[in-house]
Amino acid sequence: MRVAIVWNHDHTGVINRFGQPCPDEYGPGTFETLAAALQEGGHETLLCEGDKGLLTKLERFMPPDPQARPSGIVFNRAYGIQGEYRYTHVPAMLEMAGVPYTGPSPLGHGLADDKVITKRLIRDRGVPTPNFRVMRRGTESTGDLRFPVVVKPRHEDNSFGLQLVHEPAQLRQAVEVIVTQYAQDALVEEYIDGREIAVALLGNGELEVLPMVEYDFGDRETRLMTWETKFVAAAPPPKICPAQIGSSLATVLRDIAVATFRACQCRDYARVDLRIDRSGQPFVLEINSMPGLSMDSPYVLAAMTAGHSFSSLANRILDVAHTRYFGIGISRTAGEEIRLPPTAPGTSEPRRR
Repeated sequence: MRVAIVWNHDHTGVINRFGQPCPDEYGPGTFETLAAALQEGGHETLLCEGDKGLLTKLERFMPPDPQARPSGIVFNRAYGIQGEYRYTHVPAMLEMAGVPYTGPSPLGHGLADDKVITKRLIRDRGVPTPNFRVMRRGTESTGDLRFPVVVKPRHEDNSFGLQLVHEPAQLRQAVEVIVTQYAQDALVEEYIDGREIAVALLGNGELEVLPMVEYDFGDRETRLMTWETKFVAAAPPPKICPAQIGSSLATVLRDIAVATFRACQCRDYARVDLRIDRSGQPFVLEINSMPGLSMDSPYVLAAMTAGHSFSSLANRILDVAHTRYFGIGISRTAGEEIRLPPTAPGTSEPRRR
């Protein structure tokens, strides 16, 4: 099958440079390896930019066939170029053009990308999440919030702008940094002191919950996954997979991760980040609707612990999306579904949490 891998690397393919730019920058490493993995699954691939020329390229690569289902599918890895709710831009283009793709719809990405909406949605389902306030000045009432608090942009990922604030006197400056640098509200939520767990999910109907990943902070003074911790520190916290969690707590974590996935209308694959406090109470921090696929990412680590190779994982995600659209898995030839054995190696993707 023809598979177009859509990403954002060259940010010049827009009519105007206007609005909040995407702060992330990505090199071609993982995307080329992703293409090789899909080729291993028998697919013809094209790597292309998610910009104003996207639909023209896709129409040439996967021309329409009015007598059959679409001749191709997009493996969407586009994080957007600029403006608000950047994750929604490429899926919206593909929806309009009638091109199937991996991952959530524009609505699903929008819900998951808005950390405040995520928290309200999951609270409605009884899923625990830290108490919070939304601020623009930092002088708003904190109500019953307990310090320390975590201050972060409402919409960014990769822990951009994340700060730990220990007392009310520091709050105004922390909020001003978010509003000034990221042109958006600041989410202020209670800091949960304890363990941090990532739960990777795969599928749609009956979700597969992959082995859980724990960040091992050891005796570090800052027990928080900031941007600096992830990408600047000489030695980021090691990841433990499978995390050592008792069976009853593991069941609770699985249930609330699945409930979060459903509440935010995610599809195909996602990762839920949680904290477990000192008393054993879990709290959902957020959900990543398009988690990183680097070899050192928690999602790939969880999948490989479950027995996948990078190639089998990539092709499985594609197959899950195809089944969601058409009710059957992708075929190499008529009636023969792809079933890749779990082998070994993987890939590397620059900077993606």
